[in-house]
Amino acid sequence: MTAEPGLPRILGVVALGGVIGSLARYGLAEAVPHGATGFPWATFVTNVLGCFAIGVLLARLTPRHHPLLRPFLGTGILGGFTTFSTFAVDTEKLLHVQMVVAFVYFFGTIAAALAAATIGEQLGGRRR
Repeated sequence: MTAEPGLPRILGVVALGGVIGSLARYGLAEAVPHGATGFPWATFVTNVLGCFAIGVLLARLTPRHHPLLRPFLGTGILGGFTTFSTFAVDTEKLLHVQMVVAFVYFFGTIAAALAAATIGEQLGGRRR
């Protein structure tokens, strides 16, 4: 089985973008730490900002653009930046100590992330 033409380049830009996005997420988490019972603001902001950016990106970048730009920015940087696995772990931890905060965090994150992606897509689509 042979690799698709350009696949190593695509994987390379996704990996590079993932490193950049993950480092940005780590920096934000370090800048805005939270305790075991506190609202995880850094994760919340990371996911909402990332969803907004993904909405803009998907509306703005079409197949006519450079073939490596969407994988680098979307799958790489924004995929590394957003962290729904941490969102799930934060929610699970909060359930044991602050059930109301856990529910607000869970449903608030989902609602805000969906709204942010929708707004990003609408704003990104206006400039075509």
